[in-house]
Amino acid sequence: MSSFGYLCHFQTDNGDEFFANCSSTSPVIGSSVIAYPTYEELVQGQNSSAVTISKLLPPLPPTNNSIYCVGLNYRSHAKEANGELVFVTSRECRDVTPEQASQYILGYTVGNDLSCRFFQLPEQSGGQFFYAKAFDKFAPIGPVLVSPDVFAKTRTSATLVTRINGVVKQDTVIGKDMIFSPERVLSWMSQSTTIPAYTVVMTGTPAGAGVFQTPRQLLKDGDHIEVEISGLGTLKNVVRFEEGQDSIL
Repeated sequence: MSSFGYLCHFQTDNGDEFFANCSSTSPVIGSSVIAYPTYEELVQGQNSSAVTISKLLPPLPPTNNSIYCVGLNYRSHAKEANGELVFVTSRECRDVTPEQASQYILGYTVGNDLSCRFFQLPEQSGGQFFYAKAFDKFAPIGPVLVSPDVFAKTRTSATLVTRINGVVKQDTVIGKDMIFSPERVLSWMSQSTTIPAYTVVMTGTPAGAGVFQTPRQLLKDGDHIEVEISGLGTLKNVVRFEEGQDSIL
């Protein structure tokens, strides 16, 4: 049994960080919650206090988190802003079977697998996409981490919808479109490889990525992106280019 239903990680007005077990997928900025200074203290039920949510943070314990990205895991994509179902591991694992994998999943959340397409061009990337996906503040996730028990109620019928400036770009039913389940993905990743606790795994994106459309639709400075997965909430971000970078996304 998980120690939370909807794990929220946030800052207060003075910059202190807290974790809370929220009541829904939509924590309200300015609301007061019973929270804990660390995730471990939340699990143990120690050192709680009533604090006010000022700024939401990625909903996972702050460690040197690794991020794994799975490609071509949706039937619609296999035949810019890429909305994705994300899971986070709960503890270290290695050589787990698909049947065992669920025991190592801490929870699920929403992800946006941003890419700088300029650095994915062959002459810029040499065939390697790492740099194009590794910019500071790329791969946002949130708003909360939902426990497997809670998400299980809607997981097979959950829809993934990505909107850019209010226009729907991706819309699919995850259970029908996804090829390899989170359990199969984690099992495959862990073969002969130790996967640390709190590893973030982005499980792939469905059809609708702008780079594959005609004409190509790439992100612009000021674009508003929303990725919504039913049962997990809506991740909202605004694109902000650094000075001199307006032509490479």
